[in-house]
Amino acid sequence: MPVELHFGMDHQHYDWTPFNQSRGVLRWPENARVALCVIVNLEHMEWSVPEGAFQAANLAGGYGPSPFPDVTRWSHREYGHRVGIFRLLDLLEKHGIKATVAMDALTAEHYPFLVAHCQGRGCEIIGHGISVSRMITSNMTEQEEREYVQTSLEALTRATGTAPAGWLGPEYGESARTPQILAQAGIRYVCDWTNDEQPYPLKTSSGELLALPVMLPVDDVNALWDRRVSVGRYVQMLKEAFDTVYQDGAENGRLMVLNLHPWLIGQPFRIRYLAEALGYIMGHEGVWAATGSEIVDWYRSNPPENQRT
Repeated sequence: MPVELHFGMDHQHYDWTPFNQSRGVLRWPENARVALCVIVNLEHMEWSVPEGAFQAANLAGGYGPSPFPDVTRWSHREYGHRVGIFRLLDLLEKHGIKATVAMDALTAEHYPFLVAHCQGRGCEIIGHGISVSRMITSNMTEQEEREYVQTSLEALTRATGTAPAGWLGPEYGESARTPQILAQAGIRYVCDWTNDEQPYPLKTSSGELLALPVMLPVDDVNALWDRRVSVGRYVQMLKEAFDTVYQDGAENGRLMVLNLHPWLIGQPFRIRYLAEALGYIMGHEGVWAATGSEIVDWYRSNPPENQRT
């Protein structure tokens, strides 16, 4: 989509709708105050970045970039596939939370046991690119990006038997045209935009696409790795963030999307802190724990009341 600058916005992907009296009231099932969605990332880090691909220079894991093969960072990441995922899914199940698993193509192809395990736990599996070593960027041509998205979705469809409804780009990466490409490929919601506490519609030339915004400051990589927040402070951040949206949700339903990585939060010395936070959140009445598809399906069928434009 061409960039067109105008007051308050730098693009035309969606309408600017401030969260005040101009926005309608959103009601969740049973009048819940907060819809909680937990995204669990299963992403494969490749031994070396393929020629022409882009990997974030500050990609988390290990002790920082090392000469090939970067065994420490690679194996640190794989801990999530071997150990952390099971610990994290056990914890979510204990609290009655069905995970939304963002899975890339290489994980779907090379770890069939994990695909079956996640399906057996009732998780929703959504698109997550090809690998964490291959971000979507505007350096891609439109055809390259279309082929990238199609490769990811076809791999998940083959592995799971179902076309994914949602999408989270590796490292939240997008080009200026990604929402259009995702909608045309049949994706119904995308989690790359981190700018709201409710779902909202994106403008597309074909198909219907909603943004399901992640609460980026409490993404575990953003907080614990990038910003070096202590894990003790992190659990307080989760509680404090929830307290605020829970209070605000009494008047207008709110959304809290947590983005978690099993290789990081699934470590044995961190998991109890997440357990404490989830126990606190789920100990409140009026919390609807749901998958991404359940949330956007409800939003489509029950749009905000008295919406004014």
